[in-house]
Amino acid sequence: MKKIFLLLLSSFSVFAQNNIIPAPVSYEVSTSSGMNMFMLDSRTSIDVTDDNPDAKRIAENFVNSLGFMAGQKPAFKKVATPTMQDKVMIFTINKNADAKLGNEGYTLEVDGTTIKCAANKPAGLFYAIQTLRQMMPPQAENKEFSMGMFPIMGCKITDYPRFGWRGLMLDVSRHFFTKDEVKSYIDLMARYKFNTLHWHLADDNGWRLEIKSLPKLTEIGAWRVPRVGGFGKREDPKEGEAATYGGFYTQEEVKEVIQYANERNVTIVPEIDVPGHSMAVLAAYPELSTKKDVKRYVNPGTEFADWFPNGTFKMKIENTLNPSDEKVYEFLDKVFTEVAALFPNKYIHMGGDECYHGYWEEDAGCQAFMKKNNLKDVHELQSYFVKRVEKIINKKGKTMIGWDEILEGGLAPNATVMSWRGMKGGIEAARQKHDVVMTPTTFAYLDYVQGDPTVEKPIYASLSLRKSYQFEPVPDSTDAKYILGGQGNLWTEQVQNYRHALYMTYPRAWAIAESVWSPKEKKNYTNFLERTENHFARFDAANLKVSKAVYDAIVTTKKDGDKIICEMACDIPNTEIYYSMDDSFPDKFATKYTTTFEVPKGDITLKVITLRNGQPLGRMLSIPRAELEKRAKK
Repeated sequence: MKKIFLLLLSSFSVFAQNNIIPAPVSYEVSTSSGMNMFMLDSRTSIDVTDDNPDAKRIAENFVNSLGFMAGQKPAFKKVATPTMQDKVMIFTINKNADAKLGNEGYTLEVDGTTIKCAANKPAGLFYAIQTLRQMMPPQAENKEFSMGMFPIMGCKITDYPRFGWRGLMLDVSRHFFTKDEVKSYIDLMARYKFNTLHWHLADDNGWRLEIKSLPKLTEIGAWRVPRVGGFGKREDPKEGEAATYGGFYTQEEVKEVIQYANERNVTIVPEIDVPGHSMAVLAAYPELSTKKDVKRYVNPGTEFADWFPNGTFKMKIENTLNPSDEKVYEFLDKVFTEVAALFPNKYIHMGGDECYHGYWEEDAGCQAFMKKNNLKDVHELQSYFVKRVEKIINKKGKTMIGWDEILEGGLAPNATVMSWRGMKGGIEAARQKHDVVMTPTTFAYLDYVQGDPTVEKPIYASLSLRKSYQFEPVPDSTDAKYILGGQGNLWTEQVQNYRHALYMTYPRAWAIAESVWSPKEKKNYTNFLERTENHFARFDAANLKVSKAVYDAIVTTKKDGDKIICEMACDIPNTEIYYSMDDSFPDKFATKYTTTFEVPKGDITLKVITLRNGQPLGRMLSIPRAELEKRAKK
C-alpha cells in the first residue's frame, strides 16, 4: 500500500496542479495553515447544508461515482469540527445568491480537512463536482482501480461561464448511435461543462425519432441497406435487397435520455432537418416531394450530388419537401406537435441548410405558387417555407432555430440563427437583432481531418486542435448580447462507431469548451496543451478513445524555384523530430530535424516521427515525394 501511495503522490505532483478544462475564472493555490492537501477516503463525510434535496442528489451522484473507494464510500453526516481524521465535504446552495456566479457558477475551496462546494443553483454545484473530479489524479477515472484514497490540492476557485449556450451536435442520421451511447456522450460533454446537446435526428440517411401519428417515418425512414466504405462511394440498393441498417429512438427512450441529460445539466435541442436533407422522409412519404416518385429509398451514402468549386451543388436525387403543397405543412404540424410534447426545452431546430432549389424551379406547381404569392425567386419561396414552419413551431410554445441559410429571402421574425458557413451569417443575424449560436466550419466542425492526411481518414477539409482553440464566438463590431454562445458539430458520414465518435470529438471539444466557458483573457494555447496532456491520461485511464494527433509532426513544404523545401514542427513542447528518406524507419538515431531542408529528387518517401526523452510520442508519418510536391503547390 505504501508503494502505491507514493506512486500516486508522484503522479499527483505531475498532474494535480491546475489542469482544469475549461480554465476557471479564478484559481488560487490555498495558503491556509496545516496540510495543503485533502485526502479523499472512506473517512470523509458528506454534509449537505439544510438537507437541500437538489444538493443531496448531486452529492449522492458524486459519491456513487467514486469507484476507487473499494466499497467504503463516504457517509452522509454533519461534522461540527473537521480534522484530518474526520474530514468533510460540504455542499451548499446559497441562501443569498452571489450575483457574479449566476445560475451555473460555483465556488470551491479545498484545504486539509474540508472541501466546500457552493452555488446559487444546483447546476453550479454540478459543475463544482466536475472541477473536483479533474483535480483528482487520472487513476480516479479507472473504475477498476481500487486505491481507497486520493489527494486533492488545496485551492480556492471561483468560476462561472462566459456563455449560456455551450453545445455539441451529434449526428445520429448518418450513423445510428444507441440510447446508451448517446447517454455516454452526454456524460462526457457534461464533464467539460457543455450544457446543450444538439441532437441531429433526421437527414437524408435516416429518420431516428418515433412519430406515432406517422409510423412510416420509422418503419421505412429509419432503415437503409447495409454498406461499408466512404460516403459518396457506396452503391445503390439492389433489387429486392433488405434495408437492415439503422434504428430509431422510441418516445419512451427519448424521455429516458432527456431525464438523464437533465440530471447532468444538459438541455437537448432536437433537429428535424427540412426542407432539404429529406430523403428519409420522402422514402416513407414520397407524395411530399414535387415528383412524387414512389420508387424511393433511404440513401445509404451514394454520390447523390455534384459539388462545384464555388460551393454550389446540384442534386441528382430529389431530397426536398414541396413548399407549394399544403400537405407538407400538415405533415410538419404532426411532427412538431409530437417533438414539442417530448422535448421540454425552449428550442426546436428545423435545419434549413443546403436546400437545393432546382426541382422547385422545374416544378409547375411551385412556379404557380410563387406567382400567386408574389415570391420573386426560389430563395423567397424557401423563406416562405421557413416562416410557415416557424409559425407551426411557435404555436407549440417553442422558439425556432435554424442553420444560417434561413436568412436567405428574409429571416423569420422570431428565429434564432446557427451560423455554420463562417461567421458571416451570425454577424448579419445579430445586426438584425436576432439571437445567434456560432458554430463555424473554420473552428467547430469536428468531422474534419485533425492530423496529417496520410494517417487520418481523408475528408474535404482539415481542422487542427490549434485552429479549434482560436474560436472566438463574438466577432469584432458585433453586439455580444445577441451571441448566445457556440458549439462543435460532429457529422458522422465517416464515423462508423462510438469510439471513433469520441476520437473525432476530443480533444477539439476541449478547445471549444474553453472558448465558450472561460474568460477570453484566460485563453493560452501553450497552457491548454499542458492541461490537454493530463486529460489524455484521464481518457486512457477510463479506456476512452481520444485523438492524440497533436503529438504528430506538422509537415509543410514550399517551392524555391525547382526545389521543394520542407519544414517540420510539433505543437507539443519538449518534443524532438527525427526523419529519414532512405526507406528506413526513424528513431532517436535517425536524422534530427533542426532546420528546413531540400527534399531530394527521386522516388523517395519522407518518414517522420516525434519523440520525447527518446521515446516515440506521435505516429510515424510516411509521405511520398509526390505528396510533398502537392503540398508545395497549395
